[in-house]
Amino acid sequence: MEYYGWGFRPYVPVAERRRRALAEMQKRRNQGHDISPVRIEGRTIAKTFWGKAWCENLERYSDFANRLPRGRTYVRNGSVVDLQIQPGVISAWVSGSELYEVTLEVAPVAKARWKAICKDCAGGIDSLVELLQGRFSNAVMERICRQKEGLFPAPSEIRLACSCPDWVGMCKHVAAVLYGTGARFDREPELLFRLRKVDEKELLARAASGLPLAKKAPPAKKVLAEEDLSAIFGLELDAGPEKQGRKNRTAPPRRRKR
Repeated sequence: MEYYGWGFRPYVPVAERRRRALAEMQKRRNQGHDISPVRIEGRTIAKTFWGKAWCENLERYSDFANRLPRGRTYVRNGSVVDLQIQPGVISAWVSGSELYEVTLEVAPVAKARWKAICKDCAGGIDSLVELLQGRFSNAVMERICRQKEGLFPAPSEIRLACSCPDWVGMCKHVAAVLYGTGARFDREPELLFRLRKVDEKELLARAASGLPLAKKAPPAKKVLAEEDLSAIFGLELDAGPEKQGRKNRTAPPRRRKR
């Protein structure tokens, strides 16, 4: 890449950058690589609970405040041309003056913290569908999203790396990938658990263990006797051995027809 004037690179229109990036991604796809670009419809980056919660968590940290706005612009205009989420690692390619490689290493959730999250959410989540759709009580949401103690990583738990020449740790390409990750959680919220190296089913199992079990029998008035069932359905229910024997002993003998 050539430099001009004071060492700045020549301006390349966004449309041309995207065209070059997409051509390179197509080349990688033809070589057998799995390519998964981030596509944003409209200006809203994330629409579901998990996506919004991830983005809001980023914005709560002053460490990230300065570079996040440029990242939002980049992710909205389709600059994150590939994003992959694996246990402990987010890897991506971002279209800028060139095509830049971004790698984010995310520490796993500490066992003690994960255990505390599961314990505090006990009884508040009824199903895996409910969990992944983010449809649970405000208390559960607050616990999962709690800063430094919830499921989302703090800046100190993320190692940032980008191949661009920007010397700051949080460059606009890294910020775009962080926002792109929130958008990806919109479609695949289970990836958050994979990233933090925990099992969402374990959260559900531990939460369900806190649900109270029904110990009382239903009221007697609401229990139909066998005689009631027979009358309602017009059926003769099969009696148990003891009742059948008693019935046989008390029944009068049948007369033979002559």
